[in-house]
Amino acid sequence: MPLASLARWTPGYFTVSLAALLLAQALMVTGLGHPAAPLRAPETLLVVHLVLIGWLSLAMAGALLQFVPVLIARPLAHPGLAAPALAALASGAGLLCAAFAVLAGWLDAPLDLFLPVAALLLTGVLLLALMLARTIAGEHAAGSVAGFVLGGLACLIAAAATGSGFAVLLAGRADWLAALDWPGDRVPLHAMLGIGGWLGLVTLGVSYRLFAMFMLAPDGAVRQGRRIMALGAAGFGAILAGLSGLAPAPLAATAASVLFAAMIALYACDLVALHRQRRRKRLELNMSASLPALAALALGAAMLPPALLTQAGEPVVAATGFLLVFGWLTGLTLAQLVRIVPFITWIEVYAPVLGHRPVPRIEDLLAARRARLWFSLYHAGVAAGTLALLLAQPLAFRAAMALGLAGTLGIVVELVRARRLAAIADAGCRRPSLIVTSAPQRTQAHAAGPA
Repeated sequence: MPLASLARWTPGYFTVSLAALLLAQALMVTGLGHPAAPLRAPETLLVVHLVLIGWLSLAMAGALLQFVPVLIARPLAHPGLAAPALAALASGAGLLCAAFAVLAGWLDAPLDLFLPVAALLLTGVLLLALMLARTIAGEHAAGSVAGFVLGGLACLIAAAATGSGFAVLLAGRADWLAALDWPGDRVPLHAMLGIGGWLGLVTLGVSYRLFAMFMLAPDGAVRQGRRIMALGAAGFGAILAGLSGLAPAPLAATAASVLFAAMIALYACDLVALHRQRRRKRLELNMSASLPALAALALGAAMLPPALLTQAGEPVVAATGFLLVFGWLTGLTLAQLVRIVPFITWIEVYAPVLGHRPVPRIEDLLAARRARLWFSLYHAGVAAGTLALLLAQPLAFRAAMALGLAGTLGIVVELVRARRLAAIADAGCRRPSLIVTSAPQRTQAHAAGPA
C-alpha cells in the first residue's frame, strides 16, 4: 500500500477558521447584520463573508489538503503552497471585512481597499486549486471524490472571479461592467456558487467516503454519485447562464435551486443505504452529531426552490440560508472536526511509537460526553435562530446566537484540549502545535485515514 504523510498546515487552517467562526457569531450576538439590517447591507455582507470565507472555506481547504491525498492514495502536489494559500485567504478575508466596514461608514479609508482584497483572495483560491487539481490529475473522476472536488473547485474559482468583479465595481474601477447591467440581480448566483457549488458539492462528495469509513459501510452502498455530479454540472451551467446574461438571473437561480434539491434527494437515498448496511451499529460522536446537520440540509433544500420561485421576502430567504450555512455546513463541519483533530493529533504523536510503548485510543483524546452537551446547545441555537429569522425578530435572533456561540465555544475548547493532549494524564511527549504539525511522519496508508 502507498505511504501518506500529514499535511503540515492543516491545524493552522482549522485554527484560523474556528477563530473566524467565533468572531462572526460574537458579531451577530451584538446585533450586527441581518435581521437588524437588510440582507445586502455592508454589515450583513461583512458577517456573511467572514463565515463563508474565513470559517467554512478555510476549514474545507484544511480538510481537503489532509484527506484528498488519503482518499485517492496519492501524495499532495506542491505542499509548499499550503502556507502561502492560507496567508492569502486569511488576509484577504480580513481585508474584505475591513472594506465592508469602510462601505458601512465605520472606517475612514478609500474604497480602493477592495482591489487588494480581490487580488489576495484570487491568489489564495488559485494556489489551493493548483495543489488539489494537480493531486487529483489523472484520477477517474465521474461520481468519485475526485469528481466532486474538481467540480467544487470550478465553482470556487467562478465564485472568486465574480466576487472580484463586485470588488472592482465597489472600488469604482469597472464602470464598463455597470454599463452592462452587471452585477444587476446576480448576487444570489454568486452566493449559490459559493454555498451550493464549492462548499456544498465538496461536502457531499467527501462525506460519502468519510461516512462509509466511520460507519464501516461498504462503498457499494453509494450508487447516486454520477447522477448527483450530472445534476451539479447542470446547476453550474444554469448559474453561468444567469451570470453571463444568457438567461434571466432569477430564472437561473430558481433552476439551480431545483437541481440542488434533486441532488439532496439522491444523496439522502445513499445515506439511508449506508446506514442500513453499516457494520458499526453504535454511532460515534462525530456521526451522531451530524444527524441534526443532515436534517437541516433536508429542510433547507426543500425550502430553497419555493423561496426563490415565489420571490419570498427577506425573512424566508434569510432563514433558508441560515439553516443551510449554520445548520448543515457549520454543524457538519464541527461534527467531523471532533474526529479529525484527535485523529491528526494521534497520528502525529503516537503513530511513530506504536508497538514500542502503550498509546491511548483516538477517542481518549476528546471528552465525548461534554462535547455532546456543546453540540446540543449549538443546534438548539440554530433551531431558535431559524425561527427568529422567519419571524423577523432581531432580539430573539441575538439570544439564539448567544446560545449557539456558547455551544461553539465549548466545542472549540474541546478541540484545543484534544490537540494539546489535555485529557492524557501522562502524554510522554511534546504537545503538538495549534498551527502546524511536526515534521511530517511517514505512516502506513491504513493509518492515514480517519480511524
